[in-house]
Amino acid sequence: MLVQLSVSNFILFAEATIELGPGFNVLTGETGAGKSIVVDALGVVLGGRADPSCVRHGAKEAEIEALFEVGAESRARAKLEAAGIPCDGELVIRRVVAAGGRSRAFLNGRLSTAAQVADVARSLCDIASQHESVSLVDASTHLEYLDAFARLERLRSDVASRATDLASLARERRALEDAQRTRAEREELLAHELGAIDELSPRLDEEAELAAERERLRHASRLAGATRDAAVRLTDGEPALVDELLRLLAELEPAAAIDGSLAPLAARVEAARAELADVSRDLARYAEAIEDDPARLEAVEERLFRLERLLRRHGPTTHELVAYRERAQAELTGLRDGATRIEEAGAAFSKALDHAAAAARELSRRRASAAADLGKAIGKELAGLGMGRAKVVVEVERAASSEGAEIVVDGARLSPTGIDRVELLIAPNAGEPPRPLRKIASGGELSRALLAIKRVLASRQSDGARGRSAGLYVFDEVDAGVSGAIAEVIGRAIADVSRSKQVVCITHLPQIAALADTHFVVGKGERAGRTESSLRRLGDKERAAEVARMIGGVKVGVAARRAALELLGARADRPA
Repeated sequence: MLVQLSVSNFILFAEATIELGPGFNVLTGETGAGKSIVVDALGVVLGGRADPSCVRHGAKEAEIEALFEVGAESRARAKLEAAGIPCDGELVIRRVVAAGGRSRAFLNGRLSTAAQVADVARSLCDIASQHESVSLVDASTHLEYLDAFARLERLRSDVASRATDLASLARERRALEDAQRTRAEREELLAHELGAIDELSPRLDEEAELAAERERLRHASRLAGATRDAAVRLTDGEPALVDELLRLLAELEPAAAIDGSLAPLAARVEAARAELADVSRDLARYAEAIEDDPARLEAVEERLFRLERLLRRHGPTTHELVAYRERAQAELTGLRDGATRIEEAGAAFSKALDHAAAAARELSRRRASAAADLGKAIGKELAGLGMGRAKVVVEVERAASSEGAEIVVDGARLSPTGIDRVELLIAPNAGEPPRPLRKIASGGELSRALLAIKRVLASRQSDGARGRSAGLYVFDEVDAGVSGAIAEVIGRAIADVSRSKQVVCITHLPQIAALADTHFVVGKGERAGRTESSLRRLGDKERAAEVARMIGGVKVGVAARRAALELLGARADRPA
């Protein structure tokens, strides 16, 4: 149950809070006051699209917060616990929409995605809007109603999973077939590239080693001369640096014998002399080893040229080159085994198709079996809503298969929803053949059809399912296009729903408003030079005045007030 809804800087609302009661809650107000904004806010906080245009002008962000009571058996609670979000019987959903376009969502204080919120919300709230009434003319929505009525969600989920797996297998097979068609050309290219790499047989980091050797060979004479001269100056020159240090040490050692503090310094001079002597020997060996070798230089430059050419294609380093070789070898092996792999993929696809087809046929059979019952149930509800002569037919046909479709079952394209096309047909008057809703239904008839469907689906739920289904039904002007006695019939139907569900209804009809348990009014005025909507709960006297306004319009006369009191008095006569 929705306990409280709070909005801040949302469209025309600066600040508003609504505390709902159980049973039948109704929202009324002048046209344009902002009644549907409340439903828009509820849709956003429950994971709907958060358009930055919903942020009140001048505000940095809009914030919507909804507090729900969540039962122990609620599917929403199970989803929260599975996600590691604590729930002790209450759930606070908060949505913050920044004027810059970004939004954040929270479940009991835990930062969540809008998709996570929407998934939980499906078990909390069912919003039936005037837009949804209009969407009834779209036959693609009718399959959902039939599956919900026949309790086919689990079987449909199985079909969807199998269809998704089949699509993946089809793509895999298609990729193998495409590769096979270009196999010879690709195989030749891979073999050529592998041959070039294997012929060179590069070592890891060889490019750096070769570049360094090339520089040594190019400057061999200069390097030999520099190192030879350095070695001579250190140990063989006149004077030699090492000999100078030796003479210096001979002077320091007697002094150190007098003052012991000089001993460490003398030791350091000796260490420097020994180190320079070692350096001289190493330089001499380097000078003797290096040689001007044009043939070796040419070989190094040739290998480096070939290596760099490969690195430009598959590098930029030998690490990437070696990794490419491994991938190319695997692909080449796969191409050479292509025929076998295509055959295996085809066999896997055929086996999966058999299983998917069996599941899809069973789903189709159950839909066909339940279709007549759904039609009768909707027709019965419509009779109670003033369309007693209406006949409803739920038509189940095979979905059309597009040319070239890969996944076809019994001539129909297999999709995640199965192989069926479902459409509600209606004959509003006796003697007329049933026809699609989009061709004959008026706005009022569509509203009543939607309400009938909602009541039928609610009545089909088992006691356990009711505990797991949405506890709140929101009707946003589903009474559009009706008036008079039919309005009262629809109101009593909604009131009937409220005996097992919490209901929030936005209406412009006094016959419906008078039947509610709790009445809120949405108003609009100016504050500090700005238009602002407000929301308040009505007491009995205020409620009578609001219902009278809905009856009489701008000027409320005695007759309107009397009619309002009669409507409110008739509310006590409705079944408990």
